[in-house]
Amino acid sequence: AAPAGAVSFSVKHTEGVSVEVMCRGQAEVGSAPSSGTRWPLDEGTVLRFSMSQASTEVNDNKVTISFYTEGGQPINQAGVFLTGIGISLDVDADRDGVVEKNNPNKASWTWGPEGHGAILLVSCDKESP
Repeated sequence: AAPAGAVSFSVKHTEGVSVEVMCRGQAEVGSAPSSGTRWPLDEGTVLRFSMSQASTEVNDNKVTISFYTEGGQPINQAGVFLTGIGISLDVDADRDGVVEKNNPNKASWTWGPEGHGAILLVSCDKESP
C-alpha cells in the first residue's frame, strides 16, 4: 500500500498503542510518536500494532505511517483509528448467586460447599457433522 517512489517509512502512534516492526524477520520495537525512527520499506516488512487496555471512546487511538523518498522527503501518509475492546469472563466466583466483575476469588478455586471460584462446564462435542 506504499506510494510509488517510497523507500522508507516512520510510525507515529498514540500512547495506548504498542507498535512492532518486523524487518527481514527480526522484530524491533516501534518508535514513540516523537522519535522519528525510519525503517527501510522492504518486501516482507510487517507492521504489527496492538492495545493492552480498552478504549474510553470509539476511535480514541491512532497509528500514522509516513512514507519517504530516497532523499528523505515525505511523500504521503496512511493512518488507522483504533478502538480497544475489553473482554472479561465474569462469573459468580463466590457462588452467592451474584456475578461480579472484580471478585478476588476469580483467580483461584476451592472445592466444597464453602469453596469459591467458577465452575465452568465446556461442551467440546461436535454438534453437527
